[in-house]
Order: sequence, then structure tokens, then C-alpha cells
Amino acid sequence: MSVSFSSVADDVRLGENVKLGKFINLYGCTIGDNTKIGTFVEIQKNALIGKNCKISSHTFICEGVSIEDDVFIGHGVIFINDTYPRATNAEGVLQTEADWKVESTRVMKGASIGSGATILANITIGENAIVGAGSVVAADIPPNGVAVGNPARLIRFLDQPNS
Repeated sequence: MSVSFSSVADDVRLGENVKLGKFINLYGCTIGDNTKIGTFVEIQKNALIGKNCKISSHTFICEGVSIEDDVFIGHGVIFINDTYPRATNAEGVLQTEADWKVESTRVMKGASIGSGATILANITIGENAIVGAGSVVAADIPPNGVAVGNPARLIRFLDQPNS
């Protein structure tokens, strides 16, 4: 008996040399070359992951998230794509895609997001920026900025992109 430990839909576009962990759920997304996706990760439709990224285990990347090349995402990072989520519409019926608009988030090249961070909708995390573990990002983080806390606050800038 063959048992599958992952769900990768036919509409997923995988680059070359992508490494996939077990117990993942990917559908309608694009993943660039040489990217590693850890165990227990979900990446939804219309999400874009660049080249040479590392997406650690237990991470949720929802529709509307764009992650550029060379980005590190720690364990258990959660992205949000709706500022005011509701279960039902004005008529009391469960919402469908017609009842709300996806809000986008962009993580720029070389950024790093620490484990357990939550990234709210309509956020840009700048090139080479660092978000500390456990932070809740509710505002843009500038390029080379280091932000920590809840809400995440800018504490300094990196002298060099990889420092």
C-alpha cells in the first residue's frame, strides 16, 4: 500500500531542485529554484515563493503573499491576508471568495523572519530586513531594518546586508 504524506496539487509550479518536506499542502502557488519547504507547511494559491528560499516547518503562507529570492522564513510563521476576517457575510451565510478581497504582503529579497512571527496583511518587509522571533508585524519594515516585539518595532539597521 502506498501512502502519501504530502499534497501537491497539479497547478503548483515548482522550480528546479526544490526540496519538499513531508506533510505539506501546496496548491496554486509558485516556488522558485533551489527552495526548501519544510514539514507541515501550507502554501495557498496565488502565493509566490522566490529562488533560494528556506521555508521552515509549521509555516502558513496564504494567498496574496509574495516572497522574493533568498528569503529565510523560520518555524511556525503565519501570514495574514484579511484585516477584518469574518466567518459569515451580511446575510449570515458562510463567506466565499466573493465576499472579501485578498490583501497582499511582500517579503523582499534577502529578508529573514524569525520563528513564531505573525505577519499581518498589507505589509512590506524590506530587502535584507530581519524580523525577530515571535514578533507581530503590523507595519512595514524598511530595507536592512531589524524589528522585534508585539507590535514589531524597528530597533536598528544592519551595517551590512548579512550582518
